[in-house]
Amino acid sequence: MFYTGDKEWKSPETLKETLKNIPSEMEPYINDWRLPVVELKIMDARKLTNQRLKEVVEISQSMFAGNYDDLRNNRKIETENFMMAATFTRTKIKREDLPEGDEINMCEAMDKLFQRFEDQGMEKGETIGFEKGKREEKQNTLKEQLKVKLGTLSRPLEKQLTNTSLEKLNELTLNIFNVTSEEDVFRIIN
Repeated sequence: MFYTGDKEWKSPETLKETLKNIPSEMEPYINDWRLPVVELKIMDARKLTNQRLKEVVEISQSMFAGNYDDLRNNRKIETENFMMAATFTRTKIKREDLPEGDEINMCEAMDKLFQRFEDQGMEKGETIGFEKGKREEKQNTLKEQLKVKLGTLSRPLEKQLTNTSLEKLNELTLNIFNVTSEEDVFRIIN
């Protein structure tokens, strides 16, 4: 079993260790088997003779350590080995994110992944920026409407409107005709 946790494995490694309070007369009838636990993060990949397993372990260890630049070396590996390492490390990599074929060049694969991550970050940033702009526009409109309705706005109210969620601003918009004082506004947005 490959263990990928953050702490050292301290759980049982045999069947009998997992069974508690076995009556002594039953012990001879229980087949005890050992569960080989391999700590993937710290094992020495150089000792592995199977090339496929060695690649999976090396890639996994680099991913766990966050050393993605180490993965950008110019070597070819089987795509399935890379996907297996991604599974072990719970890295969200889709097959379609990688270059086509049974083998991939690690440098090309990492460049493609970095580009996808960058694109996703830009999309998320655009969405956040759009939401922020929408909220600021709503705040400014409400401040102008309240100034017309109430005359002036106190500093505490202006500050509170600036820090109010879009949901509460929408609620205030729906109730704008019921507002006759700053207290009404505070009651709605708090």
